[in-house]
Amino acid sequence: MDLVIQAENLAPDAADAFAAACLAPRHVRRGKAVRLFGVHEDADTRTVVAALAAFWKCDAALVDPRLRLSDYRVLVSDMDSTLITIECIDELARLAGKGAAVAAITEAAMRGEIADYSQSLQQRVALLAGAGATLIDRVSSERLRLAPGAAALMAGARSAGWKTLLVSGGFTAFADGIRDDLGMDGSWANILVERDGVFTGEVLGPAQNDGAIVDAAAKARALKELCAANDCAPRSAIAVGDGANDLQMMAAAGLSIAYRAKPVVRERASYALNHTGLDGILNLFADGW
Repeated sequence: MDLVIQAENLAPDAADAFAAACLAPRHVRRGKAVRLFGVHEDADTRTVVAALAAFWKCDAALVDPRLRLSDYRVLVSDMDSTLITIECIDELARLAGKGAAVAAITEAAMRGEIADYSQSLQQRVALLAGAGATLIDRVSSERLRLAPGAAALMAGARSAGWKTLLVSGGFTAFADGIRDDLGMDGSWANILVERDGVFTGEVLGPAQNDGAIVDAAAKARALKELCAANDCAPRSAIAVGDGANDLQMMAAAGLSIAYRAKPVVRERASYALNHTGLDGILNLFADGW
């Protein structure tokens, strides 16, 4: 196996420490990442790798040295707290004076403590009733930022020939712009209903999902439909997410990435990134090393 270690500020001595502990005969640095070649995989090695990763505050992934970008055809990603650094509904609620109530529901839903995502979303949106729709512009200009490495990841995806899809339990008011800014091929998201310049407290699902709210099942459906449209099996898909409502699509994909995710998501993902940007996904592949 190969071992890929990476972090936004990877300590210079980290690579030598991992190489010595894992008896790696060779390692190469590329930007914020180091790849150690020929690492023997067993329970002891995994324990040592986890301990060193915690000490050096870096991500560490044992990967198949044969893993290539061409093994995959599509990439599907969540939006809130994944492609962007915020939860949009929490920011809308904060500006509307409902921040604490909405954030508590969001956090419980992302941890998987609320089984019905659609119900939790409807509860949160209902709290926005009567707030001015101009809050969307304020969140977009004041709070919304792309996650580190998001643009680089999508540039790499285009170079690899992958089709990309943003699929979100959030809102088209934000998702459409993020899709276009990142040059992604499509998006599924919910519609935040407004009338006469104010939110009605209602939310609708997109036409792609037959008008139903985009929830965990819809995210998995979106991934499978994208694969079918591109004549590939779900095992040729990569899914990226951070919350419990991403688990179904991540389970359907051949490769799943938990990005700065809740514990329940990290435990079930193929790989987890906590210390580097989204472009760290590209470093897991052998191409270019």
